[in-house]
Amino acid sequence: MRDETKIRRVIPQHSVAHEGSGPSLLLTVLGELVVPAGDPVWTATLLYALAGLGVNRHTARQTIARAADAGWISGEKHGREVRWSVTPTAVEIIDDITGRVRSLNAPAETWDGNCLIINVTITHDKRTARKRLYSALSWAGFGNPAPGLWATPHVERLDEISEVIDQLGLRESTIAVVGTPAGRLGLSSQEIVERAWNLDDVAARYERLLDTFGGQRPEPGDDLLFTHLALVDEWRKFPTMDPQLPQDLLPNWIGRQAADTFVELHSTWQPAARERWREVVELTAPDGG
Repeated sequence: MRDETKIRRVIPQHSVAHEGSGPSLLLTVLGELVVPAGDPVWTATLLYALAGLGVNRHTARQTIARAADAGWISGEKHGREVRWSVTPTAVEIIDDITGRVRSLNAPAETWDGNCLIINVTITHDKRTARKRLYSALSWAGFGNPAPGLWATPHVERLDEISEVIDQLGLRESTIAVVGTPAGRLGLSSQEIVERAWNLDDVAARYERLLDTFGGQRPEPGDDLLFTHLALVDEWRKFPTMDPQLPQDLLPNWIGRQAADTFVELHSTWQPAARERWREVVELTAPDGG
């Protein structure tokens, strides 16, 4: 049993006000800190991290339990304590998110004007697939300019979305075309963009990120650790919002400036954040663990 002094010590002395769900924050902690460290972590360690990100203890415990139920983490009991390992399932999810996040900062490529356009009819017997399909399409950068119609300039993502269509059993009700919008006949590429995505909201979200983090100089220790995690958690949400349109369509897109800022802050804060994490892991370990 830990003494009262140690119990008080493992409560973060600093936390950040960050709007994020428990599962999202836990996945950020796992991907940014636990997986790179390569070692299992105690329940107390995860509770410390979630508390520092503004999650109350009851919700944090529920989040950890649900992550175990979802197959993100697997626990090994040591007496009354549990040590958690990140599963291959979670690593795959984290790698997918990390790859898409990094693509937000990828150099602009020349666009040939082609789009991948998909029309999907979801019949009544397939209605349960609707949410999963729309989520997958948004993640892949598709916009929705008209009912049932989805479009993206990322033609290279055809295989990614084809796999989803197959998994959901929607191939027989899907029409896919790769080509250039015939603006003289219908909507121009620019008009399709305006209808397919609410980019004003995305731009406002980028502006808030720059305002929140751009000028911060967190103090070493928990201040830096939790500010760093809050930045990463917020940044990981943008692939579902930002379609990463070619520069020809969005020449002055604020997302490119935000991506540069994120990379700069992340590279500056990450070493010290991971050093503090190593201290937290030691601080929260059971006596003798």
